[in-house]
This record gives sequence, structure tokens and C-alpha cells, in this order.
Amino acid sequence: MPKLPGNSRLISAAGTPLASLSEINSLPDDEKTAIYGGLLPQRLRLMLGIDPHNLRKAIHGQLLRIIAPPRLPLVRIEAHQRPNQPPVFFMELSDTPFQQIEFGFCIIRDPAAPCFHVDVDTVGRTNWFATKGRNIPEEIRAMRAGLYPNQTCHGLRMFGEVLPLVERLTDSLGMEMMVADLLTYCNAIRYEHYGFSYLNGMQLMLHINREFQPGGIFFNRLDGSSPFRMPGMERTVHGRSWAIYDGIMDEPWNNVKIYKMVGEHAGENTFPDRQRLEEAAYLHQDQA
Repeated sequence: MPKLPGNSRLISAAGTPLASLSEINSLPDDEKTAIYGGLLPQRLRLMLGIDPHNLRKAIHGQLLRIIAPPRLPLVRIEAHQRPNQPPVFFMELSDTPFQQIEFGFCIIRDPAAPCFHVDVDTVGRTNWFATKGRNIPEEIRAMRAGLYPNQTCHGLRMFGEVLPLVERLTDSLGMEMMVADLLTYCNAIRYEHYGFSYLNGMQLMLHINREFQPGGIFFNRLDGSSPFRMPGMERTVHGRSWAIYDGIMDEPWNNVKIYKMVGEHAGENTFPDRQRLEEAAYLHQDQA
């Protein structure tokens, strides 16, 4: 039975209880489109002019794209302000072999905000989240504009509206857990705020907090040797994130996996003494 108040088990039009994204993807197009369209926050639909009662119109007008191949355990949802422009909303979800929903990417960008080319190298080639080269001049500009590693532009502050919709879908499929792999330190702190804990990476997060304290290894490496390693950056999620992205740790950021039980908040806080001035603004950034 669903755990969330007011939620109910998801049942197909034919009367069959659904238990996975794979099963949703095997439904007729209109039926699965209606289910996945429910993952768009109301504020976003209003902003983009997407009628929740006529999603096919948005699809034919190229404002909405739902990729959910039959028999495959994944879905990608894109919503656009105008056809043939980068999506304002982009999200990927997938089933796991353990009856969980894996929360992949979630990007909700402000189409009016300036963008920074941190996603390509200095000659314009995609750098796959800086694993294939960096664009340091653009990274410096993005950092100084208040963005976090791998963010190309500011978001619309809607992540807190998207996550409950994904959680309700997870619950309605009879699943009890959402999981995610994290690309950056700042995302780990963000997901803690929304109730996630760690399947893997808790000791790393505690180690990071310890070594950014005065006298710690990372604290001492904030020596002004680069714009990403300035004294004082240890006090904020923003500063720590850029220093870690710049390689201040002895090992790469890797293999941090988190989970959230439906209807529960884990209460994790691995950076309890961070400066709070950035807190409200950061937690609603929308590139995860």
C-alpha cells in the first residue's frame, strides 16, 4: 500500500497494478504520456504553456518530449519554452534491479539567465562533466556568477517541487526507495536537505568536513594558488564544491550513492557549520 498521504496505487486503464517504469512504458502512448506528464511541476507547465489535459498538443508542438521506449526501464522527459531550443526541464529516471527508482539527471534552467560554456572544452568539444578537459575561463566566470560546478546557468528554483512528484510516483508503483549517484559535493549537500542518506560515501563526506576545518589538509590547501582555492572557501558549500572540483582532494570525487525512503527524512547533515547566507539560494538551484 502507498505510504504517502492521499496517494494511491498506480493502475493501468485496463485495471492492472503497475510496479515499474518498464510496465508504464508498455502502456499505450496517451496513457504513459499522462503519467509522465504528471512529473512536470504546475508552475513549470504554466510558464511553458503546457496544458496538462492536452499533452499531445505540447508534444506535437515540440514543447514536450517524452522518451519512454516499450520494455525498457527508463524515461527521459524534456520540456521546452520554444521548439528547437535547449530544454528548460530535463529529467531521467530508471528502474533498478532492486525495485527502486533511480533519479538520474534533473536540470531546470532559467531560459532568461546567461549561460556559461563550462560543458565544453576551450575548443568547443563536449567535455562530459569535465572528464575530457576543462574550460577554466568559463568556470571562473560561472563561479563568480554564483553557479556551482557543472552548472551552465541559473535554475528556476523548482527542484523542491519536482522531487515530491517523483517520490509520489515511486510510492504509487509500490516501491519504497529512490536512489541516485552524485556528480558533485554540492549535490550531496542538497540531497541531504531533501531527506536522502548515503548508501556509499558517508565516510568521504565526513572526511571532507573534517579536513576543511582549520588545520585540516584541505583547509591548508586553500592557499590562493588558483581562483578555486582561495582562503575562506571552506566556509560555504559553493567554495568547497569548486575546490573539490579543482582537485583539492587526494582522490577523485567518485562513487557517492544516496537513497531516500518514501515518506521519510534521514536528517543527515555532514556540513553543519556552513555559512547560512547561501543556504536558501543554493538549495533551490536546479541543475542536479
